[in-house]
Amino acid sequence: MDNIEHLFLLAGVLLCLSVLATLVSARSGIPILLIFLLIGMLAGESGPGGIRFESYSLSYAVGNLALAIILLDGGMRTRMETFRVGLKPALSLATLGVLITSGITGLIAVYILDLSWLHGLLLGAIVGSTDAAAVFSLLGGRGMQLNQRVGASLEIESGTNDPMAIFLTLTLIALITGEMEGTGEAVLFLLSQFGIGALAGLLGGQLLVLLIRRINLASGLYPLLVTGFGLTLFALTAMLQGSGFLAVYLAGLVLGNSRLRNLESILPVFDGLAWLSQIGLFLVLGLLISPADMWVMALPASLIALAMIFIARPVAVMASLLPFFRFNMRELCFISWVGLRGAVPIVLAIFPLMAGIEEGSMLFNVAFFVVLISLLVQGSTLPPMARWLQVEVPPEPAPKRRSMLGIFKEDDFEMFLYQVESQSLDGVVVRQLTFPPHCRVAAVFRGEHLLPASGSTRLAINDVLCVIGRSTHLKTLNNMFGGDIEVAREKARAFFGDFILDADARMGDVALIYGVDVADDESDLPLGGFMLKHTSGHPVVGDHFERYGMVWTVADVDGDRVLKAGLRECEPG
Repeated sequence: MDNIEHLFLLAGVLLCLSVLATLVSARSGIPILLIFLLIGMLAGESGPGGIRFESYSLSYAVGNLALAIILLDGGMRTRMETFRVGLKPALSLATLGVLITSGITGLIAVYILDLSWLHGLLLGAIVGSTDAAAVFSLLGGRGMQLNQRVGASLEIESGTNDPMAIFLTLTLIALITGEMEGTGEAVLFLLSQFGIGALAGLLGGQLLVLLIRRINLASGLYPLLVTGFGLTLFALTAMLQGSGFLAVYLAGLVLGNSRLRNLESILPVFDGLAWLSQIGLFLVLGLLISPADMWVMALPASLIALAMIFIARPVAVMASLLPFFRFNMRELCFISWVGLRGAVPIVLAIFPLMAGIEEGSMLFNVAFFVVLISLLVQGSTLPPMARWLQVEVPPEPAPKRRSMLGIFKEDDFEMFLYQVESQSLDGVVVRQLTFPPHCRVAAVFRGEHLLPASGSTRLAINDVLCVIGRSTHLKTLNNMFGGDIEVAREKARAFFGDFILDADARMGDVALIYGVDVADDESDLPLGGFMLKHTSGHPVVGDHFERYGMVWTVADVDGDRVLKAGLRECEPG
């Protein structure tokens, strides 16, 4: 009993410390995943905790379980519309980008660590992929609003690049141990990882959606069903020689974009499960490392990490994304900087140890140190880098809270909560507001009092509104109630310019009103057509270019159609 009680006490203390560490991360800017790692190291054999933990097989199992949950949750939160602008470049980064990063890093490791070519390339493969847990955590938790092209490419890349890293790692291990002799086996393994993983994920996601539609369970059981289904899909796909990581990510993507009412009970639970997975994963990996052994490799590992950050990753990004002319140099630089390493390289570094490779321990310590450097150098500087490289866009207004009502199985009505913060709404009568069809105010709260939501109700600052509508109404409602409208307009003017124009305005009229000299062959173009002519690929909010002494910025889009554009004078010099 004493052992069980001590185990529970230890687990509870570590979990509480990890949760409270999120406050430290928010105030200090230190990446939370780095803090989880450090807590695990302090609890380990060489730290004050003194816990002896040397089970690589258990760490491998925990790593796979946690990454499966994290990727399943990440897929459910990825909107399908992001694939419009991010799929092709992300797949290029997830395949060619990983290959180039691994190759360059491996060649550098050969000379720094005096390794054989195969062992050096193996290290490059281990640290070659970006980490979904790190990217989802840092991009989602820092309040950054990246332009859709950059954000979508990074999210999809981190969710789909694991198969290439696993393929390279296992192939090189097989070549070192003599279990694989020809390139034919390697190519077949690569195709099976991507092909079977993608097929299993898409079919599995559709089957899961169909299953949830057909059965009626208590709301608390749906998250358990999704968890069990995801782990089953992960295992079966891996048994068929496919990528279980890719499968669960795609299954989550299909489920998250299904508009099922049951997502209301699934997503909040998975938010907690994803956090628990990150905490448990990084604590276990922190326990596994021996700081004394790791510090012996500090100098060469630091050189390899810096070479990967400043040489390998930028070269890989340029080579992978230059064919997609829609990316400008600032976007390419930021994507290069967000080459975050996290749990995946550490889990992959366990593979050589389990395969009995002599240099496995050294490769593990180097990989761990590379992750620490990446989280510290790249992870802690993301917000200032995003501002410096101008890849952020003004945050879009949003409700304080939204939840489905559970009336229809699909395309359900939702309740949106807004707080009146804008002076322009103070004293306005509800009937004076223009709502979309089938959308209305259901309740008004003032202080602790519930007011009747009639047409004669007069709004006041700090009122909380419960609005019933569908997701298609969200954009209109956000513009009406989403925060302080005056402050939002000031931020929009600072970013887009003083003049935000409708895209159907004729360029000749724009030239007359705003004193812009427009070429004759462009004077009859609508503003939207003019914007599309000078921006390549799919337009996203924040795309901009200079012409006729003005900066033209995409301010709103609907698919590939520009709805609004901002106009401001070019800065001198």
